Amino acid sequence: MFTHNPFAAVTDFFSPLAMQIYIVLMVLAVVIGTLFDVHHKGSAKFFARRQEKSRAAAQKQLSGTETFALAVETIAEAAVSGEFCKWPRRTSHLLMMYGFFLYVITTAVMVFGYPGAAPIPAILPGLWTVGALMILAGASWFFFFLRVNVAFDGDSRFHLGRADLFVGSLLASVTFALAWQYVQTAYANPTATWILFGLYMFFTALLFAGVPWSKFAHMFFKPAVAFQRRVEEANGSSDLPRPSAENYIVRS
Repeated sequence: MFTHNPFAAVTDFFSPLAMQIYIVLMVLAVVIGTLFDVHHKGSAKFFARRQEKSRAAAQKQLSGTETFALAVETIAEAAVSGEFCKWPRRTSHLLMMYGFFLYVITTAVMVFGYPGAAPIPAILPGLWTVGALMILAGASWFFFFLRVNVAFDGDSRFHLGRADLFVGSLLASVTFALAWQYVQTAYANPTATWILFGLYMFFTALLFAGVPWSKFAHMFFKPAVAFQRRVEEANGSSDLPRPSAENYIVRS
């Protein structure tokens, strides 16, 4: 299972080009969906106004080096999910984030670099499986235990809302991906294999095509907000309240 390229079996019915086109369409869906989300919610206008206001109220002009350093700090914080204070939520997001990167990258390499039955390094399907398992662990933990409406509002763990579209479709996609891979190698049942493959494709398409209605675009939006906040704090234009010396002493 860990050394078998699951996408090789697809070429029994489709040319390698079909899967490559599917991946390109999913990338386009993310780009178009994110741009639509930015336009629909007015995020671009919000950032433009915010930056203009920040420049007008700035008490200090930041150099290119200082701006670059703030960008590096923002990336470093995002790399460790530093916006989450509690370790369970941070851990689940890190599992999902790095598992997703590993899963997507190895998928692209296998589909574009080793189409059809071409010999493939055993490490690639192994990393693909590890990435999927990381997503499965992180997304299951978040979906069933850490969601706000489940952890604090008393909703059922199986309650689904619009806010759950991203994590729900991601969880379903990797679950059917792993099941599809397992059935290929363990049972060699063509009917079950293609049913699971169809479900995998459906929920993957839902994941990427549902960007305008899910939290997928937040992966791009949140770092931009964090960077802008750092810039405003550094140039003195931030309008966020600062803790008083008295409160600092009491809290410390």
